[in-house]
Amino acid sequence: MVKGDDAGAKAVVRVLLGLLTAGVAALLATGLPRAHAQTDFLPVPVARALAQADIPEHAAAFYVHEIGAERPLLAAGATRPMNPASSIKLVTSYAALELLGPAFQWVTEAYAAGTLSGGVLEGDLVLKGRGDPKLTLENFWLLLRSLRSRGLREIRGDLVLDRSYFAASDHDPARFDEKPTRPYNTGPDALLVNFKAVRLSFVPDAEARVVRILAEPALPQVEIVNRLRLVNGPCGDWVSRFKVDAQGGSAATRLTFSGRFSANCGERARSYSVLPHAHYVLGLFRELWRELGGTFTGTVRDGTVGADARLIGAVESPALAQVVRDMNKFSNNVMARQLYLTLGAEGAGEPATLEKADRVIREWLAGKGLSFPEMILENGSGLSRVERISAAHLGQLLLSSFRSPVMPEFIASLPLAAVDGTMKKRLSDADVAGQAHIKTGSLTGVRSIAGYVLDAQGRRLVVVSMVNHPNAESAQAAQDALLAWIYHRGAESECCLRK
Repeated sequence: MVKGDDAGAKAVVRVLLGLLTAGVAALLATGLPRAHAQTDFLPVPVARALAQADIPEHAAAFYVHEIGAERPLLAAGATRPMNPASSIKLVTSYAALELLGPAFQWVTEAYAAGTLSGGVLEGDLVLKGRGDPKLTLENFWLLLRSLRSRGLREIRGDLVLDRSYFAASDHDPARFDEKPTRPYNTGPDALLVNFKAVRLSFVPDAEARVVRILAEPALPQVEIVNRLRLVNGPCGDWVSRFKVDAQGGSAATRLTFSGRFSANCGERARSYSVLPHAHYVLGLFRELWRELGGTFTGTVRDGTVGADARLIGAVESPALAQVVRDMNKFSNNVMARQLYLTLGAEGAGEPATLEKADRVIREWLAGKGLSFPEMILENGSGLSRVERISAAHLGQLLLSSFRSPVMPEFIASLPLAAVDGTMKKRLSDADVAGQAHIKTGSLTGVRSIAGYVLDAQGRRLVVVSMVNHPNAESAQAAQDALLAWIYHRGAESECCLRK
C-alpha cells in the first residue's frame, strides 16, 4: 500500500471514530444508560425477583418514562391489556379533578315536606343525597344538629330518602368475593352515610378474662353476640382466630363472634357492613336524633323531593381534592365508585349510570388526544375482574397528568413510599423511601403499582408495573426492585436481561 492510501485509510478511521463518539455522546445525553436503548429488556434485579417468585415475564408488564423524554426508558409487555386492580383509580381521580375541579363539593340536603310550626313537622323529613363519597358519621350529625338548631324538634311523618341522583341498581355485596360484610363490597348509593359501616372495637379485659365488643355507631338493628374467649399468646393474624356468623334480613341482623382473641393484641378494630342502605340510615338517624333531643316515631321509605318541599338544612362534603387524596392514599373502593358515578351524573345528566360514567371518561380522554381502545371500565375502582388497561396507556395518562393544571393535587393524592397510605410499610430501608408517589393495586392474582419516582439526580419518571398471575401475591419484591432501580437508574454492569 502506498503512503497516500495509508493516509486515506487513517482519515476514514478518524471519521468513523468521530461519528461513533458523537453517537454515544448523544445517547448518553438523553440520560439513558447505553444498554437501555432496547426498552424491552428488564433490569436484572427485577427479572431475578420475578424468577424467584415463579412469575413468568409474559405475566407482567413494565413501563418507565422520564418526564420530558421522547422514548420510554423501559417498556416490557407494556401493550398487553391487563387487570390493574386499584391502579385504575388513577383514571377516575384524574378525570374527576379535571372535569369537576379540585374545589368541587357534594351537597346533602334536608327538606320539610309538610307544615313546620313550633318545632313540629306535620309531615315527612326528606333527605336528598347527591353521591357524597364522604358523608361520615360526623358530617351526618352536623346536618341533624343544624336542623335542631333551627328549631325542629318533632317529626310526625316518615324519613324519606331521595336517592334518585344515582340510578337504582341491584348490587350484590357477595358477588365479588363472597364476603358481603366487608365494607369494601358496599355498593354505591346517592345517600351513602358513613360508608354504611359499623366499627367494632375488640377490647381485652385481662382482669375479667373477657373480650368486650363495642360498636360505633350502636344501631338497634344490629345485635352483637359475643362468644369470644380471651387467651394468652402472640397476637399474630388476630382476625383469622375468630369466626363471624352474620344472620338476618333487610331490617335487622345478628353478628355472632366465636373463637379466640389474644390479650397481647391489645385493642383492635374492624368494620362490618350488614344492613341495606335505607335501614342503616334509619337506624343511625333515630339514634342521633334521639341524642340531640328530637322526637321521631316514623319509618323509612324512598321518594323524591316534591315541588312544595322546603329546604331546611344542608351539609357540604370536603373539597374534591381532599376526597381524592383519601380515596387514593387508602385505596377506598366505595369512594371511587361514588366518584365514578358522579362523573356520569355531572357529565351526562341524572340519574348516574355506569354507562354514562364510562362515556364521559372516554370523551374526556379523546379531548386530550388519548385513545385507550383496550381499556375496560366496570366501576372505576379496581374492585373488578374485568377492568383492563395496558401499562403503556396508564403511563401515558400519568405523563398527561404531569402537564395538567391539577397535577399538584393529583400527585399529592398518591401514597408516598415508606411514609403513608398503602405504601407506608414498603421500602422503609431503601434509598427510594420518600421519593416515590405510588398508587398500589391488589386483588387475588393481581398486583400493580403506578405513579412517579424522583430519582437520585432529581429527574422525575413515570412508572407502571402490573402482574396478572396466580403467584402475583409474591410480586412485591420485583416491583419494589423496579422502584429502587429507577431511583438509581441501574448499574451499567447489571442493567438488563432479555425478555
